[in-house]
Amino acid sequence: MLRLGIHYGLHFGLPLIIAILFFRKNWLKAYLLMLTAFIIDLDHLLADPIFDPNRCSINYHPLHSYYALAVYFVMLIPKFTRVFALGLLAHLIADGADCLLL
Repeated sequence: MLRLGIHYGLHFGLPLIIAILFFRKNWLKAYLLMLTAFIIDLDHLLADPIFDPNRCSINYHPLHSYYALAVYFVMLIPKFTRVFALGLLAHLIADGADCLLL
């Protein structure tokens, strides 16, 4: 239960902290945009089983791979994709923390 709380606390809390600290005037818009990064979890549909609570997502699913991580860092450069990229990176941090807790 603690692992689940940490995992989802990071998924929702880390983007909120980033939004408040770095996008103070438009924090809600930034926060909601970062939450759209959950779309990368669609790659779980390619796995069998789709959900395995004892599986580390990092480098198992294609959008959670180290190659994808490199792309997300590059997405920080253009202002147009920066907030979404921060959401993707925060998502991977949350999933990485979950892997450490396995």
